[in-house]
Amino acid sequence: MQMLKNAKPNILVIGDLMIDHYLWGSCERISPEAPVQVVDINRETSVLGGAGNVINNLVTLGADVSVCSVIGKDENGVELISMLKNISVDTSKIIIQEGRKTSKKSRVIAVSQQILRYDKESKNAISRDSEETISALVEDSLSDFDIVILSDYGKGVLTQELSQSIISVAKAKNIRVLVDPKGDDFTKYRGAYLLTPNKKEAILASKIDIVNNESLERALKKLKEECELGVSLITLSEEGIATLDSKVEIFPTVAKEVFDVTGAGDTVIASIAFALSSGKTIQESAAFSNLAAGVVVGKIGSATVSLSEIEEYEASLHKSTSDAHIKSFEDIESVVKRYKENGKKVVFTNGCFDILHVGHVKYLQIAKSFGDVLIVGLNSDASVSRLKGPSRPVNIAEDRAYLLAALEAVDFVVPFEEDTPYELIKMIAPDTLVKGGDYEGKVVVGTEFAKELKLVDFVDGKSTTKTIEKIQGQTC
Repeated sequence: MQMLKNAKPNILVIGDLMIDHYLWGSCERISPEAPVQVVDINRETSVLGGAGNVINNLVTLGADVSVCSVIGKDENGVELISMLKNISVDTSKIIIQEGRKTSKKSRVIAVSQQILRYDKESKNAISRDSEETISALVEDSLSDFDIVILSDYGKGVLTQELSQSIISVAKAKNIRVLVDPKGDDFTKYRGAYLLTPNKKEAILASKIDIVNNESLERALKKLKEECELGVSLITLSEEGIATLDSKVEIFPTVAKEVFDVTGAGDTVIASIAFALSSGKTIQESAAFSNLAAGVVVGKIGSATVSLSEIEEYEASLHKSTSDAHIKSFEDIESVVKRYKENGKKVVFTNGCFDILHVGHVKYLQIAKSFGDVLIVGLNSDASVSRLKGPSRPVNIAEDRAYLLAALEAVDFVVPFEEDTPYELIKMIAPDTLVKGGDYEGKVVVGTEFAKELKLVDFVDGKSTTKTIEKIQGQTC
C-alpha cells in the first residue's frame, strides 16, 4: 500500500461522459390532473456519471487524469466540463460536436424511492470528423500517459473504428489499454490488455453459460483468444474477480456489507488501472481492486474510494501489516472524520507502552470495549525519557508502535512528541477518553474535548518497571 501512496500515475480516460442529476423531494398527494404522484422538490444534486464515475475514482485514488470524449454544444456540456475542471481533470481533449446532445439523466427521488427518470442525450455514433479528431489527439499525446481506459456506455463515442485506432496506436507505444465493455461483441476491443466484463456480460459475449469453475475457465480462454487480450478478466460480483494470465486465478471478494453495487464496475477498472500503472502485477491489482470494491459497495449510490479508505478497510479485515495501523498526527485527523461521519464511536488512550506485557493488553482490550475504534497515543522516545528518566525507553518508539499496532484491540497508533497528548486529544475529540485507575481524583489532560472519561484499573503486579526489575534480577 505504501508504494501506491507514493504513486501519481497519469491516466487517460476515453468514453461516454454524462451527468447524473437528482431531484429530491417528498410526496404527499396525487395530482388532480392525472393519476400521478406530485413530488415537492426541495433540493437538486448533480454528479459525474458514465466515464465520469471512473474519472472520479481515479482522482480520489490520487491519479492525474485527462479525459477524451465528445459532447454537445449545450448547457449540459458547459456544466459537465465545469464539474470535471472542479476536480482538476484535463478537459482539453473533449470535442464539441454540433447537433449532439450532452448526456444528462435526471432522477426524481421521493422518500428514498426513485419515482421517475428522464434522459436527454444522443445515442448515435459520433461523426467521422469527431473520430478522426480524437484519433489524432490520442496519437499525439499518448506517450504522456501510463495507461488508457476505454469506458464504453454505448452512447456512441467508442465506435468500432475509434476503439481499434486507439488500441492499435497504444500497442505500438507499449501502453496498456483497459476496457469496460458494452454489448455482446467484444471483438470491437481486440488487442486491448484486458476487459472488465461482469459475469452476465461475459456470458453474452462468450456464448458460454458460466455455472462452475470449468465453464468460467472456458469463457476466460475464449475471450482471451478471440479478443487477443494480454489478460482475460471477469468480475463475479460477490464471488470476487477471476483472471487468466498464465493460469486461472480467482480473487475472492472482501466486502463485509453490501448496500449498493451502483458504480462498482467503475471502481474496479479505475483501481486496477491505478495499481497496474503504479507498478503492481495483475494479481496484486486484482486483489487491490477487490478491496476498493468492498469499500464502495458499503456506500449508497455511485461512490468513490480513496487509498486511506482502502487501507482502513484492509486493516478492519485483519489482512494488513502493522505499518497500516500507525498514523501521523496529520493522517489521523481525516481517519477520525470518516469514522465519525459513519456513526462510529471513537475511543482514545495514551501511554509509553515501553515493554509490552499482559497488563497493557488487558487494559487496551477493555478500552476498545467502550467503542468501535481505539486510537492509542504513543509517547516519543524523548518524552518517555523526560517522564521516566534517562534509562528509558528500553524500546524505541518505532518498535513500540509496531507491537501496539499488531494487537487486535488497537486500530491506530499515533506517536506524539509532547509530554501530554493534549493537542492530539483536542484534534480527535474522542467519544471516550480512557486512563488508568491511578488517575482517580486527579486531573486528566484533554477531558474537556471528550464526551466521557473512563478509568480502567491496571492488573496487579504487572508493569514495565517490575518487568525491568525482574530482568535485572532485583526481584525473584
